Amino acid sequence: MPEPRRMTTAYFSHSSCPLHDMGSGHPESPARLVAVEKGMSVVGVDRRVSRRDAPQAPLDAIKRVHAPTYVDELVTFAPTKGTVRLDGDTSMNKHSLTAALHGAGSVVAATDAVIAGEVANAFCAVRPPGHHAEHDRAMGFCFFDNVAVGAAHALRAHGLKRVAILDFDVHHGNGTEDVFRNEPDVLFCSSYQNPLFPYTQDISVPGKLIKTPLKAGTPGSVFRQAVERDWLPALDAFKPEMIFVSAGFDAHRSDPLADLMFEAEDYEWVSQRIAEAADRLCDGRLVSTLEGGYALDALAASSAVHIRALCDAGER
Repeated sequence: MPEPRRMTTAYFSHSSCPLHDMGSGHPESPARLVAVEKGMSVVGVDRRVSRRDAPQAPLDAIKRVHAPTYVDELVTFAPTKGTVRLDGDTSMNKHSLTAALHGAGSVVAATDAVIAGEVANAFCAVRPPGHHAEHDRAMGFCFFDNVAVGAAHALRAHGLKRVAILDFDVHHGNGTEDVFRNEPDVLFCSSYQNPLFPYTQDISVPGKLIKTPLKAGTPGSVFRQAVERDWLPALDAFKPEMIFVSAGFDAHRSDPLADLMFEAEDYEWVSQRIAEAADRLCDGRLVSTLEGGYALDALAASSAVHIRALCDAGER
């Protein structure tokens, strides 16, 4: 018998993403995508992925998860020159709206490619990030909730019945929780440091919302135990038809915005467990998108092993 065809990991990005700039010294900087590319090159992953340009998301796809009035106002509000501030942490320059549209569009296109069987799985190296953007407002560096747009696309455009979103950013994905709070077809698991922005309540809903709060100083070993105790059984019980990942790398011990003590090896471990769950439950269908990570060397190392785990899973 012929050997099964080895499939690739798609790598979505767009030239507009580095042009979004919220000012000198802002941690969510264009240098973050340079760091991801550097990390991929160091471990040789850059030669294993299938590079694809992220299209813009249709506004209708974004309006599945965001209030139409909010989306329309953001489009109208976007500056053609200078900078417009939306909150204390979040601002737009003339490229920000375009970058945000391509960021959301990357997850839509990745979802299409994975469901069509064109690729095994996908990573979206885009910015601005998304998981703090709530139904009707931007916040925390985020304009559109990229992972939520992709998950809703899987449910509404492709007719999937159940999807899971796993978020290991150091900050809780309050936007994703807000968007899918009343959506029975979505399982959302989120680990995060607390107390820390956005100061969420640590209340889980069995079978639907699994919150994993971690105290400052928590090492990766405790996170691993929580994933094995809480996330993996919840996934097995929910039986998603596709898994999405909000891949934030700011729980690394070097990150300046938080106080958890993860190492790159912890991100490799959780990425492998997620990929194994996708293989076991949903024919490997997995789409990951970049969220946080602000220590550039740590981001490079952590994102590289995450993407390598996706490539290894696709080639098995």
